[in-house]
Amino acid sequence: MQETIAHTEYETITTPARYEIRDITDVVERVCRNARLWDGYVLVSTMHITSSIFVNDHESGLWEDIVTWLEDLAPHRPNYRHHLTGEDNADAHLKRMLLGHQVLVPVTKGKLDLGPWERVHYGEFDGQRPKRILLKALGLAKPGRTSGE
Repeated sequence: MQETIAHTEYETITTPARYEIRDITDVVERVCRNARLWDGYVLVSTMHITSSIFVNDHESGLWEDIVTWLEDLAPHRPNYRHHLTGEDNADAHLKRMLLGHQVLVPVTKGKLDLGPWERVHYGEFDGQRPKRILLKALGLAKPGRTSGE
C-alpha cells in the first residue's frame, strides 16, 4: 500500500524592488523532493494580498511584457479609494487579482509535470519587505517505500 503524503513548507521572499518577477520552480521541486512525493500535487500559494503565483515562460522579455501589461491595466497612481486608508498600494492588489494567488502543480513519478516551457513564478507588486509562500505537497509516496527508509 502506498503511503499518503501531506507535507507543508514555507518560503520567505524579500524583493529589493517594488515590482519583481522571480522563477521559484526550484523551490517547488525542492518541496516535492523533501515530501518524497511520487504522484499528486504541490499547491503553491502566496500568503500576501499584493503578490501573485503563476505559471508561464521564464523569459526576461515576457516578464517585462507582463509588468507593462499589468501597469496598463492597474497603473500605480495616487487617486485610488484604497489610498484613503493611508495605503499606497491599491494597484498591487489589482495586479494580484489579474495573475492570481496560487497554482496547483501536478507531480508524476516524482517530477513536476509541467509543459516544456512552463515554470512557476512569484510576482511581487508591493515589495521591499518579507513575504511568505505556502507550499503544500499532497499525494502518494513512491510505491514500495515507507517513511522509515
